[in-house]
Amino acid sequence: MDSSTSENVLLITLDSCRYDSFKKANVKNLRSIGPLHKAHSPSYFTYGSHAAIWMGFTPGIANTKQPWLNPKAGKLFRMANAGFVGDEADGIQLSGSNIIEGFSKSGYLTIGTGAVGWFDPSTETGAVLGQPFDKFFYPGNTWSLKKQINWLNIQFLENNSLKPMFVFLNIGETHVPYWHEEANWPRDPSPCIPFGGKQCSRRESRKRQIACLEWVDLQLEELIKRFSLGTIIVCSDHGDCWGEDGLWEHGISHWATLTVPLLMKVKGQSVTNDPK
Repeated sequence: MDSSTSENVLLITLDSCRYDSFKKANVKNLRSIGPLHKAHSPSYFTYGSHAAIWMGFTPGIANTKQPWLNPKAGKLFRMANAGFVGDEADGIQLSGSNIIEGFSKSGYLTIGTGAVGWFDPSTETGAVLGQPFDKFFYPGNTWSLKKQINWLNIQFLENNSLKPMFVFLNIGETHVPYWHEEANWPRDPSPCIPFGGKQCSRRESRKRQIACLEWVDLQLEELIKRFSLGTIIVCSDHGDCWGEDGLWEHGISHWATLTVPLLMKVKGQSVTNDPK
């Protein structure tokens, strides 16, 4: 099927990317999806957030009644028998043990790639997150976006069926140590480590994460265009602490780890937070 069809769905998670980093970054391709929303993640570490997203609980805005932006008001990915019975505000109705299986049962080709270690299929935990996909690729480290995009392009070329696609991409360059290929700074030491230390720097963490995000945005240009008529969700799974309340990195419940960027486009239409 033509990859520009309105039935296709693209889900991108910018691992560990803070909302304030996204807000300050020059990311024209990502911003073409729609307005930036300040949302809250369902968890403060990768596995927890993605496990929730697999159940249809995408990051949301608690103080709005706008469906999709607030999953409580209406889920974009609605699992059967999950919580209340749902209503017409719910978007894509799915059945199965998670949204990936639900898309597959609805006739979709499901392909995904995750950069961070929680997606490593050689581990039992990684196998849980990647197993539901028809095809899944783990590149082996957190700074492999070019390899991931090349792999996705091969899958697009090999998709000779009439099936629409559900595509998932977890991006690791925005995760500590905030580094990307061709970066003009060393990968180590990281400016953000758990429990802090002399090497930790809020200024350097912010500078590097924003630079990584802007590099990521350039790599995503063609992928975003490919799905421009379809449904796109871009969000972070969580953020990082940069010294707030003496805390560093993630894996801790704190406003800095739970506040994330969110952008949505559904069947080619940007999702805005219109007051009702």
